[in-house]
Amino acid sequence: MKYLFVHQNFPAQFVHLLRDLCAGSGNEIVFISESGRAQMAGVRRVAYRMPPAPRAPGPAPVAELARGMQRAAEVARAARTLRGLGYVPDIIIGHHGWGEMLELADVYPGVPMLGYYEFFYHPTGLDVGFDPEFAPGPDVAPLVRARNTLNLLALAGPGWGHTPTRFQRDTYPDWARARLTCLPEGVDLNRCAPDPQARRRVFTLGDIEILPTEKLVTYVARDLEPYRGFHVFMRALPRILAGRPDARVVLVGGDGVSYGGRAPGGGSWREHMLAELKGRIDPARVHFAGRVGYDRFCRLLQRSDAHVYLTYPFVVSWSLREAMACGCAIVASRTPPVEEFLQDGRTARLVPFLDPHRIADGVLELLEDGRLARRLRVNVRRQAERTLDMGSYMARYHGLIGRLVAGGGHVALRGVA
Repeated sequence: MKYLFVHQNFPAQFVHLLRDLCAGSGNEIVFISESGRAQMAGVRRVAYRMPPAPRAPGPAPVAELARGMQRAAEVARAARTLRGLGYVPDIIIGHHGWGEMLELADVYPGVPMLGYYEFFYHPTGLDVGFDPEFAPGPDVAPLVRARNTLNLLALAGPGWGHTPTRFQRDTYPDWARARLTCLPEGVDLNRCAPDPQARRRVFTLGDIEILPTEKLVTYVARDLEPYRGFHVFMRALPRILAGRPDARVVLVGGDGVSYGGRAPGGGSWREHMLAELKGRIDPARVHFAGRVGYDRFCRLLQRSDAHVYLTYPFVVSWSLREAMACGCAIVASRTPPVEEFLQDGRTARLVPFLDPHRIADGVLELLEDGRLARRLRVNVRRQAERTLDMGSYMARYHGLIGRLVAGGGHVALRGVA
């Protein structure tokens, strides 16, 4: 079968599907993207180049929409080149968040499209205004509503959609959910698996060395920022370090901003929080590892004695799924996206996102109560095996693709796979 994938980054959310398709036979795969140097055997990369951002008059949403439409035009240009070379896919799969797929129905009329719908923004009730420390200004609500323009244009066009969690699906309007299949994403349960020996040997990560006699607290995010609770976790550290003198903390994540705004003064949130907590945490016991390779990341989770995952009511990170698969003893925020995955007292200890003391108490409880920590590790791994199996995920994904192709993209499907 012939596939056309579209995403500004490669391979993005489609990495597992691409690997599965490449492992099969008889598939021809083309991926249109703007950036990313990664390559994958069996996948043909086609790049498009974005011109400088236009200076759109009017408010910020106008510039954002103009950029999305410009991106759609560049992707369509690349697709027309492909069509001119004789490439006509059986299905187009991509992400709707940046407008890239908006003109593809003009290039390939009648070809089924399966779009990834990640999040529908709301001016209240979800991420915006959730953290009172960062109260939104009066100009935020119009901008948030405008950010849904590309989503709405996609929903008004042809094709079907999928989204990875019920929480994400339910951010969309009622009328749109009927066209969205909830397709829970999987994890490589063999690569992300518990290692019973991990806490019995010296663990190293770069120049960081953790002894078997020490307790390891871990925190992971793509970028260290408030959306993932970095600021409240940092404020929990003095209590954690005082309560367990044998504890060390390793934080993985970059200094950029994936979601939300930059720290006051324009620096990184890491620098901002270190300045706030100067003299209250021991730098010899708190280690910032930056971004690390995937194998090292997995080994870190396997060694962890208590893993902290926090998020606003927003898209849940893949790292939560991977921590579950590795059998981590997890302290997580009691927020709706997390509660879809974890149950307090059974698979994790859930705590209020905004309360550093409760976060610290949750970590200390798991460090001190070995029986509870072991029970949570066993239960969360079993939960991962039941709900995050990669083989089951791929089977559902292929089933959805097959039904769309068989029906020419116009087939009655239930909103939940």
